[in-house]
Amino acid sequence: MGRQSEDEHVITLTVRVVSRASRSEIAGYHDGALRIRVAAAPVEGAANRELIRFLSKSFRVPQSAVTITSGSNSKNKIIQITNPSTVTLAELSKLK
Repeated sequence: MGRQSEDEHVITLTVRVVSRASRSEIAGYHDGALRIRVAAAPVEGAANRELIRFLSKSFRVPQSAVTITSGSNSKNKIIQITNPSTVTLAELSKLK
């Protein structure tokens, strides 16, 4: 599973980003990482901004609570989300 670690205030995810999708969405797991399709090109940080916007909306947190801690110039990223919604965490754990 793509989740690396979790406590009650911070979740750390391994994410594989697929850019230039028709819409932003979670596309399951691939090689141990959460696969997320984003509707932006990987040009001048647009895909990273869309990833942060999408994750903040999905986890019901402000954009400032989502941080790319590793892989800002790569398809494979480590993401930290501060104070994620417990409902969303339960939904995420159901994905395979």
